[in-house]
Amino acid sequence: MPQEKNAFREAAIEAISDMAQHLPLDCELLVVACRPGKKDFDLVLPSPESNLNNALDALRRNGLSIDGDNAYKRDVCDLIFGALAMGAQNTNPPPVDHWGQRFWDIAREERAMQEELLESLSNLVGLAKLGAARLDKYHAALAHAEAVIAKATR
Repeated sequence: MPQEKNAFREAAIEAISDMAQHLPLDCELLVVACRPGKKDFDLVLPSPESNLNNALDALRRNGLSIDGDNAYKRDVCDLIFGALAMGAQNTNPPPVDHWGQRFWDIAREERAMQEELLESLSNLVGLAKLGAARLDKYHAALAHAEAVIAKATR
């Protein structure tokens, strides 16, 4: 740990107990130091009774927004996108009881509906071709439907 960061860490640890004495008993205290855009000075010092989720809630009540750009939000979105992609492919399900499971399930349900629709349309096109053999005006519409089915099943 660089000397500057270590000196701050030691001072902050000493100060946490002094500051905590002036808080109501049900309050939690965290000291956070960071250099925006760099990891070299990131320091999070929670008091023993603190909960990082409560700290995040407090930051959100004071203006932290889901609309801002940050690594945590990008990671959460990456997990959701991955769960949706894997669910649509019916591969790599999340671990049991993982919060990403619901996104994986949503994608599975959507893909199942799409497969059912494509099967139904394929059957309909097959039946229509039998009747359209006598009716040339339907050939273009059937060719278009077949192209859409082929594109959707790639």
